[in-house]
Amino acid sequence: MSRFRDELKIIPVPAWIIALASFACMAVVLLVVAIPQDAQMKHWPVFGALAFSLGCGGFALAYVLLIGYINGDAKRRGMRHVLWTFIAIFVPNAIGIILYFVMREPMLSSCSCGARIRSTFAYCPSCGTQLRRACPNCRYRVEPGWKSCAYCGANLTEPASPTVQSLSK
Repeated sequence: MSRFRDELKIIPVPAWIIALASFACMAVVLLVVAIPQDAQMKHWPVFGALAFSLGCGGFALAYVLLIGYINGDAKRRGMRHVLWTFIAIFVPNAIGIILYFVMREPMLSSCSCGARIRSTFAYCPSCGTQLRRACPNCRYRVEPGWKSCAYCGANLTEPASPTVQSLSK
């Protein structure tokens, strides 16, 4: 439960305010205006009309909070949070929301100097500290176990020391 609470804290306060206002407006408009005006819905029992109004309001609440979460999470990951928020809002049928969760970048990590860096970086852009193994030729990040660099083709295997070569002969 604590991780869920931590994730909810990412949602900005204005998103909470807009979400609660949209919940209240949706529920009140449906209950007071839409249901009494509809020929079939006005014969619903009070519990059914209330459940329908609160359910639609809850859907609006969840949708706005999800967009707020995308804004806060994209900001936390160092992505273009305003762009992703607009994509989540304006791309129809929640496809923008799905795209965000498919394409989001990994979390940022911290260097010893305190700079926030992407996990794909081999060097810290602030202090220049080597964070991960890098190719000696092109300086791109390389994975452990690679025999050659995937970016420039440089040989990553280190030559054996002279004592090891003399022992093998």
